[in-house]
Amino acid sequence: MRMQLSQQAEELLGQSDLVIITERVDDVALLIGQMITMGLPEVLDRHIPRHWKQRGLSWGWTAVIGLAHILTEGDHRKVAVEVYIKGMHHTLSRLTAQVIQPLDCSDDRLSHLLTHLSKPKYWHQIERDLHARSIEVHALPPEVIRCDATTVSGAHEVTAEGLLQFGHSKDDPTRPQIKVMMGSLDPLGMPLATDVLSGERADDGLYLALMERIRPGVQTTGLLFVGDCKLSALETRASIVGHHDVYLSPLPLTGATAEAMAAWISEGVARGETGELVRVFRTNDRGHEVLTAEGYECERTCCAKGRHEGWTERVMVVRSPLQAHHQAAGLDKRLRHAETALAALTPPRGRGKRQITEEATLVEAIDLVLKAHRVEGLLSVVWEKQVEQHTQYLGRGRGSASRPKRVIEHTRYHLTHIARQEDTIAGLRQRCGWKAFVTNARQKRLSLEDAVLCYRHEYRVERVFNRLKSRLHIAPLFVKLNDHIEGLTYLLTLGVRVLTVTEFVLRRSLEQDQATLPGLHLENKRKMTGTPTAERLLQAFAGVSLTIIQSAAGEEILRRMTPLSGVQEAILHRLGLGINLYRQLEIQNMGS
Repeated sequence: MRMQLSQQAEELLGQSDLVIITERVDDVALLIGQMITMGLPEVLDRHIPRHWKQRGLSWGWTAVIGLAHILTEGDHRKVAVEVYIKGMHHTLSRLTAQVIQPLDCSDDRLSHLLTHLSKPKYWHQIERDLHARSIEVHALPPEVIRCDATTVSGAHEVTAEGLLQFGHSKDDPTRPQIKVMMGSLDPLGMPLATDVLSGERADDGLYLALMERIRPGVQTTGLLFVGDCKLSALETRASIVGHHDVYLSPLPLTGATAEAMAAWISEGVARGETGELVRVFRTNDRGHEVLTAEGYECERTCCAKGRHEGWTERVMVVRSPLQAHHQAAGLDKRLRHAETALAALTPPRGRGKRQITEEATLVEAIDLVLKAHRVEGLLSVVWEKQVEQHTQYLGRGRGSASRPKRVIEHTRYHLTHIARQEDTIAGLRQRCGWKAFVTNARQKRLSLEDAVLCYRHEYRVERVFNRLKSRLHIAPLFVKLNDHIEGLTYLLTLGVRVLTVTEFVLRRSLEQDQATLPGLHLENKRKMTGTPTAERLLQAFAGVSLTIIQSAAGEEILRRMTPLSGVQEAILHRLGLGINLYRQLEIQNMGS
């Protein structure tokens, strides 16, 4: 903005025509400072080769600036980054100590970056270096690895060679999708390895390749891999045992497990009546100790096809009181809905009330209702056949004693009684909340109580997916080529790493000092928190701006930045970044 000064200001500054530039710094400085601390530009530059004719920013700094924009704006469109640089040129140049031009993050250049990231020979080395560095710098215990998959839908055209395919989806089954397989490190929830695959693939066969990539970076054996029931495939468990690692996962209620589960639950119910179950307690949010699970364990020998040696695994049969309550409530709801639907099959006679006139039709309708509400064998139904007779005179005109008649019968079937099979239902309620887990860990490494509490933290890997979809807005995908889709997904997982490491470092600092931070909850300024999320930390820097005054010739006269608050300074100190990260943007007197 160009402005004409008053005579007094002109005499003070020695200029009559000035240009005023304002840039919204906000959390950009924090994000770039954190990425530099994590070694992101250094690692990317080490593994992505630079063409001998390439000018401008390196690939590492291009990725850092692009990620800063995505994390701040929640917009991964390539064209938006070039516009963003034009409005943040002075801030970005000072923070990165690089000469930055808008074309350094043009659409074509970012496309080349995504193509490089999609190449396994580059990406796998980048992942390995980053998580080895994080584990070393932050002294993280690389013991528990959580593996899971999610899907990302898009409005793309499905082609035979495309990554976007139709498959099982919890998000939008009507759209094609990609599958993102990820292994994350506990307790951060930091991505260690990511695979992008076509959307029609099942999860079962995706774990082994992921684990093979995680092991070299961690450089230790005895890792505990935790996942959902798809991790419990026999071949996957056999591979984990063969690498001298440990697994923990629930068993799916299919095949042999479904047949054995009835006996396991019966034994659990019997042990519960005699008080032989191991009880697991935890402290809830109100500070009360509550029963979270109870169960028992047994051992069995497993042997995978093609392997000469078997192994011993522990089967832990566990009942969750909360899950049992929810399942019992769901059973009651299904019973009520089934009773209502059954009663509606045979409404009273009336206008518009369709009647069932065949017994076979009624029996079929009853079976469909019971099956639809999953209450087969839990409700007994009694019906009767009702026949109404009406006499009619044949022909036209009034009737008479000598006039021939005919008898018309109207048949309908009517439900007279719907009863619950209380004994069967009571037995079913007694079996609610039970689940079987398997592990090859010894009791000393992972007790039943430890296993239950460990699996209860499975939500940590879901937080990674939540950040990928909410903060980084991976969907909808604004790229079409396979290598761009894959490279963009990998780039966004780097953004998740930045968020998780930032959150972990600050929380650990607060925990060590037994301290809390105020003012991070906009709805309650006085609320103190010792476990702030990365999203709230970044939000705390909203409104920080840089004002630059230049002469008409382009010479900088003055820089002023919004003063940092006490909370902002505390956050920077606890992250190890320091307030100079922001103050370096400000210059009091350009002439001195």
